[in-house]
Amino acid sequence: MTSVKVKFRVSSADEAMGSIYYQVIHDRKVRNLTTDYKIYSSEWNEDRSTLVFCNRSERKALILSVRERIRWDVERLTKINRRLDASGLSYTADDLIEEFNRYAREYSLFNFMEGIIAKLKQNGKIRTSETYKSTLNSFKRFRDDDDIMLEGLTSQIMEEYEAWHRQRGVTDNTISFYTRILRATYNRAVEQEIIEDRNPFKRVYTGIEKTVKRALPLPVIKKIKALDLSHAPSVEFARDMFLMSFYLRGMSFIDMAFLKKSDLKYGSITYRRRKTGQRLVIAWTAEMQQLLDKYPENETEYLLPIIRRKGTVERFTCRNVGYNINRNLKKVAGKIGLEIPLTLYVARHSWASAAKAKGIPLSVISEGLGHDSETTTQIYLASLDTSVIDKANSLIMKSLK
Repeated sequence: MTSVKVKFRVSSADEAMGSIYYQVIHDRKVRNLTTDYKIYSSEWNEDRSTLVFCNRSERKALILSVRERIRWDVERLTKINRRLDASGLSYTADDLIEEFNRYAREYSLFNFMEGIIAKLKQNGKIRTSETYKSTLNSFKRFRDDDDIMLEGLTSQIMEEYEAWHRQRGVTDNTISFYTRILRATYNRAVEQEIIEDRNPFKRVYTGIEKTVKRALPLPVIKKIKALDLSHAPSVEFARDMFLMSFYLRGMSFIDMAFLKKSDLKYGSITYRRRKTGQRLVIAWTAEMQQLLDKYPENETEYLLPIIRRKGTVERFTCRNVGYNINRNLKKVAGKIGLEIPLTLYVARHSWASAAKAKGIPLSVISEGLGHDSETTTQIYLASLDTSVIDKANSLIMKSLK
């Protein structure tokens, strides 16, 4: 038989806070499991072995939190005990406590997410690992680096996290981005039977608000193309990469950056989207070649002049170049009196908008952009002849002449 009792150890110093600890009794042997929960003597009821509220209103939230954490701890100790009993092997109170402490080390939210991040990197899913790392860093700032057990992720904490973001002026979609990553983390723990699903995300927003598409009409794209920027090489480069993205059917910047020279064969570019792994083929046009010919010096294996030197940390280089391009695109926008923010991503929306204006079916546009099942609002076919998409792209190119 095993029993767990919640105890309070009074501090030796007058009016100082004492400590909560657990008394684990197994086979008549007693072991104590210490915690870091500190309370005043007036907040402990010895007869009921529970916390009570004193006259300090500012302590109420903390007492409620400690109560909940004690409940989780006792529940976890009980589950561990049942699992050890079910194994049929003999064990001691020390074994139970060691298993409890191991759980605390491995299954805190911070540690669990770090484990996920490490596995994602090992599997080559670098971008996904970065989204998890960004979410973890955000939640750490919210918690002031105070870790929390996975089962401690309650609906109240998630509501507080959402409110914390809103106080800082964060948009709904960005809040939802972080919340959905945390929900995915939580669901992994549920699937692995580490915790039970208490649905802590039921009161927070995890959807995606429709955003205003910053697509440019073809006449504006033509203005950008016609600009004489030879006196400002960095601005010209930014404009050229914007146009290259547009020519390449709105290809994302990271996919452009990692296109290899070997991907260009027999008049076509063949590559896989880094976001989804989807394989796409794009006809190589004269407009694309003209831009490429402007930047002939590139010692790396990459096709476009984004990562130009060997031995650099490629992802950092890509990020820095992308930042500089977007900064210079603001100058391009200023030269044509464009009011909306001009970024590389605008090229993607603009290609889709131009294709739609040409009467190209939505399914063809979806295939051309490389959308997959993640984009539930898009209608797309499982397979299309790439010549259909290239014909659509050709119509757009002709409109710029």
